[in-house]
Amino acid sequence: MAKLDFVKEMVRKRNPNDAEFIQATDEVLASLELVAEKHPEYIENGIFERMIEPERQILFRVPWVDDQGKVQVNRGYRVEFNSAIGPYKGGLRFHPSVNISIIKFLGFEQCFKNSLTGLPIGGGKGGSDFDPKGKSDGEVMRFCQSFMTELYRHIGADTDVPAGDIGVGGREIGYLFGQYKRIRNEYSGVLTGKGLTFGGSLARTEATGYGLCYFTEAMLNDKGDSFKGKTVVISGSGNVAIYAAEKVAQLGGKVVAMSDSNGYIVDNDGIDLALIKDLKEVKRARIKEYVNAKPNAVYSEGCKGIWNTPCDIALPCATQNELDEASAEALVKNGVIAVCEGANMPCTPEAITVLQNHNVLYAPGKASNAGGVATSALEMSQNSQRLSWTFEEVDQRLKGIMENIYRTCADTAKAYGLDDDFMAGANIAGFEKIAEAMMAQGIV
Repeated sequence: MAKLDFVKEMVRKRNPNDAEFIQATDEVLASLELVAEKHPEYIENGIFERMIEPERQILFRVPWVDDQGKVQVNRGYRVEFNSAIGPYKGGLRFHPSVNISIIKFLGFEQCFKNSLTGLPIGGGKGGSDFDPKGKSDGEVMRFCQSFMTELYRHIGADTDVPAGDIGVGGREIGYLFGQYKRIRNEYSGVLTGKGLTFGGSLARTEATGYGLCYFTEAMLNDKGDSFKGKTVVISGSGNVAIYAAEKVAQLGGKVVAMSDSNGYIVDNDGIDLALIKDLKEVKRARIKEYVNAKPNAVYSEGCKGIWNTPCDIALPCATQNELDEASAEALVKNGVIAVCEGANMPCTPEAITVLQNHNVLYAPGKASNAGGVATSALEMSQNSQRLSWTFEEVDQRLKGIMENIYRTCADTAKAYGLDDDFMAGANIAGFEKIAEAMMAQGIV
């Protein structure tokens, strides 16, 4: 019997219906068996049991009025998971799929991700089952104001600092910040991802996508390789995917496929990123309209088929569990050499096994997509100092942080005899920093 089986059983007993949370904890606990062997004091002090139990879970009603004058009711969440190394930090997700399992899984992952950045931030996550798609600006504003009318009492610049995630961009952050400021009568760095005119950071919009590529490039460089001349498939067409595609091009690669929730496009001439930005960031249109301007491109309904597109590097940037075992096998068959996660937990456990068994370089999102929260922490620093750094300064810090995360994952994996297992390296390195802080702070 493995040393941490009792912890897995505890998760299942307390969270029987939370499939995503169970999946996330199983993956991490499997990596931590070696840590439990090396550090029996962590078991003696209940570190593992405390690590999988959020410090606080907040569930609340969000009533708002639509443009027809009808009252709508959504559900709001904030899970403050672990504050051992700093104030809770993590995004808000507005999407119909949001439930407590997804928020807990994201919050749990966030703890390790934030730890890996080397910055003093704990882990948390929040959101709502509200869907901003198809809503007017007025409806989104009224929803955000109602959401913050409850959330404000649980957050603060030194307590819990939310950011954006799926469905929460600059518009939503602006409305949320305005309501917080009105209720609290204070101007503080309580949210990140803010507009540049009211405390936001340059390079924050690009950070997750750029950071993903900086991590991937560091991983490839370690093997004597790079993005130069490589064919790349990126799922999604939101913030992360768009700026990952931009950085891939800057590093000499060619993106040939992208997707949205309806389907995907393949353009063997190379994706026209200016067109994608116009469709997604300006017109808020579906990706299938790409082929109207690019007749040589091919659009296909459904998202899963994107992984059948031959490529050297795959960057899943859409959502959790989008890349399954069959998709991983298709990538391997077509000669993929690296898969790095831009989304949170986009690869299923079976897919990860396939990739690792075929010696494909694989990086988990908690390491490879940490650039967004790292830059959010840099925004917090700028807010605290009442300063604004240049794009180049923030981007250079981001690049350094991502290269350090890669080095930490690689070195930790090697120290435990798990060369090139970057998932284990990320899980162990992220955990050990939090565990030491929890040990030092006593039973709290």
